[in-house]
Amino acid sequence: MKTDNPLIDKSKLFAVEIIHLCESVKSKSVLVNQLFKSGTSIGANISEAQYAHGKNDFIAKLEIALKECNETEYWLELLFKTDAINESTFKAFQQNAGAIRRMLIASCKTAKENR
Repeated sequence: MKTDNPLIDKSKLFAVEIIHLCESVKSKSVLVNQLFKSGTSIGANISEAQYAHGKNDFIAKLEIALKECNETEYWLELLFKTDAINESTFKAFQQNAGAIRRMLIASCKTAKENR
């Protein structure tokens, strides 16, 4: 379901894609489990931020999402470097994660300026 918030929409779609990717990777189960957790946590924290208890809580949730996004990029890179995913898959996920990361950085900056 599409919302009026592109960050929520993009992170939710990314989580769905991460779930499908994790289901398709047959090896490296420890890495896949870590990717599954961090990749789906991004959108969960963005969603939680919508009902934050004030500005500081809102910023904290977005910063957690940013950390999870960075961690997701790390696990994706390890999966690529261990040949669990191919280069085109890695680049597509890296591009999407990068877009979400940039949106989160901008959102955190704006929220901090408007405290």
